Amino acid sequence: MAGLFQSFGLPELGIILLIALIIFGPTQLPKIGRSLGKAIREFRASSQEMAKALQEGLEDTGEGEKKEE
Repeated sequence: MAGLFQSFGLPELGIILLIALIIFGPTQLPKIGRSLGKAIREFRASSQEMAKALQEGLEDTGEGEKKEE
């Protein structure tokens, strides 16, 4: 499955973009791109928040064990 995604090159991406242009039209494509960009940004921000909270939780757990000893 991973090999399938590694074989995408510039010609394949061009064909995909051409098909998307035909299906959605030139007016809808920028709107779709903007909404996709916002979704990716929100996903990255939430995953960074989650990683930070998890790291802080692990650090707090480690400090609590040290204080008890």
